[in-house]
Amino acid sequence: MVITSTATHPDEQAQSIVSTFASRYVREPIPRFKIPEKSIPKDAAYQIINDELMLDGTPRLNLASFVTTWMESECDKLIMASLNKNYVDMDEYPVTTELQNRCVNIIANLFHAPINEDETAVGVGTVGSSEAIMLAGLAFKRKWQTKRKAEGKPYDKPNIVTGANVQVCWEKFARYFEVELKEVKLTEGYYVMDPVKAVEMVDENTICVAAILGSTMTGEFEDVKLLNELLTEKNKETGWDTPIHVDAASGGFIAPFLYPDLEWDFRLPLVKSINVSGHKYGLVYPGVGWVVWKSKDDLPDELVFHINYLGSDQPTFTLNFSKGSSQIIAQYYQFIRLGFEGYKNIMENCLENTRVLKEGIERTGQFNIISKDIGVPLLAFSLKDSSQHSVFEISDQLRKFGWIVPAYTMPPDAQHIAVLRVVVREDFSRGLAQRLVSDIEKVMKLLDSLPSTVSNKTAHVTAITNETGEKIKKSATETQREIVLYWKRLVGGKKHGAC
Repeated sequence: MVITSTATHPDEQAQSIVSTFASRYVREPIPRFKIPEKSIPKDAAYQIINDELMLDGTPRLNLASFVTTWMESECDKLIMASLNKNYVDMDEYPVTTELQNRCVNIIANLFHAPINEDETAVGVGTVGSSEAIMLAGLAFKRKWQTKRKAEGKPYDKPNIVTGANVQVCWEKFARYFEVELKEVKLTEGYYVMDPVKAVEMVDENTICVAAILGSTMTGEFEDVKLLNELLTEKNKETGWDTPIHVDAASGGFIAPFLYPDLEWDFRLPLVKSINVSGHKYGLVYPGVGWVVWKSKDDLPDELVFHINYLGSDQPTFTLNFSKGSSQIIAQYYQFIRLGFEGYKNIMENCLENTRVLKEGIERTGQFNIISKDIGVPLLAFSLKDSSQHSVFEISDQLRKFGWIVPAYTMPPDAQHIAVLRVVVREDFSRGLAQRLVSDIEKVMKLLDSLPSTVSNKTAHVTAITNETGEKIKKSATETQREIVLYWKRLVGGKKHGAC
């Protein structure tokens, strides 16, 4: 006789009891858009929310995000212990302020800022690279305006030169602070800003040229050294002093450890400020970012506020005021816990897992690799043949295996190229890379067995007719361009609730 045990773990039993209790106690549905009339037990409130959160994706399988999804338990304890500390209360929490200053100095030294050992670097912690970019942009705008006023010249039409591949925070800065964004368009096969074209777009109203160390689209590093050389020549010819900002949100904690000889930072004379995301490859939970300036002269004094109503004179240069201290403390933990050696080992491991993933994708024979070997550890790849199915379908099917792999089109003028992108983080192991390749192969076999949604919906894609009525086959690029346009319309419709 076979005896089947029905015993469950004590934690599972307790959770089941709480869940049952919550469903019995809370007889009325919880209103979604207004505060409930009555209180409920804390266990019931917890269970209701916990049950809903179960429908979220799994963070470690979210390969769309650059953001850190795992930290050591010791750091988790520090984070929990400092949740109630307001970062801005410098007088009340002087040690936290000191830890932030240490982090700024560590980052400034990583980026080769020209500071002595006894000097304090110029920089600040932010809630992410978006705020950091806003602050850096404001500093450039104010310095440019001050100079133009002194020269008696117009100062009402500032602009920034960037590539079309910039993150949306640059568009936000331009719109919020009334700065024209001049974008260098991309081309097929070249998905980053062309330094030559960028310098050609610079004029007397350009407050800075923004270069990206680690494009969001492909992970590729832009050639900051060449940009510095070309812009130096133009400044000499024109008498301008147009500077460079480096958006190193993704690559700032990659390059110093994997490519130490790459010149992209404060070693270049025109690079005046750099931002980096601590919550990406800085290996800290969201949200923390950093912005550092080469020297005090690069941050106008009038942008720094001084307050004394928290107990002493405190300088502040942020867009928001109150925020938690946890991520600042977590960043310092990672710096002293890992050291240069630890960060280097983790980044090398990420790079190796990217290589494993790339080899697996190439073996399928169905994809073109878009990303480069040097850059942020990620893999961007497109379908060799999009006439039957699209990368958007692959992304959708991978969801059924638990993977969140984004599909998107490239920025102008390469928007006819659609890709999948996998970000390789610290917690993405070799085993997960192999499993993902296996699941992609399963998806491709499944799609091959299904009718082509592309050919059914866009039958006109494969051929056009000339004036004599003869059919002319379109090029692969033209075909892919129309397929991408169809799927963009379909996805856009879903976002707006249309069928």
